[in-house]
Amino acid sequence: MRAFLLLLALLIGVSAPARADDVAAAQKVIRAQVEAFGRDDAATAYSHAAPAIREVFPQDVFMAMVRGSYAPVYRHKSFEFGEARAAEGRIAQRAHIVDAEGVPWEALYTLELQPDGSLKISGCTLLKAGQAA
Repeated sequence: MRAFLLLLALLIGVSAPARADDVAAAQKVIRAQVEAFGRDDAATAYSHAAPAIREVFPQDVFMAMVRGSYAPVYRHKSFEFGEARAAEGRIAQRAHIVDAEGVPWEALYTLELQPDGSLKISGCTLLKAGQAA
């Protein structure tokens, strides 16, 4: 709940609609990570995580966390992008997910621009669709 509220504050703070190029780049990174999860390609999935995430979670712990706490991202029936916002090198991207059991979820991804110009995923918050924050 606390993490969701922080990300919600970030989304509000990232108030400008994202440019099409920014959205496309963010969605490409998210899609690449989601596809890597689908192939159980830990190295590729982990490579899309921001440095702060990699500092906290070694690759094997990261993958275990995703399988356990982010099952709808890890395995799903459908994954579609929603609204995106951008400001100051950060992008917030919503996704609509239907998990393997057919339950709808809403995800809020945050991505940060890195010094090398790449985007890395800095967070993901999940809520069952229709669930109050």
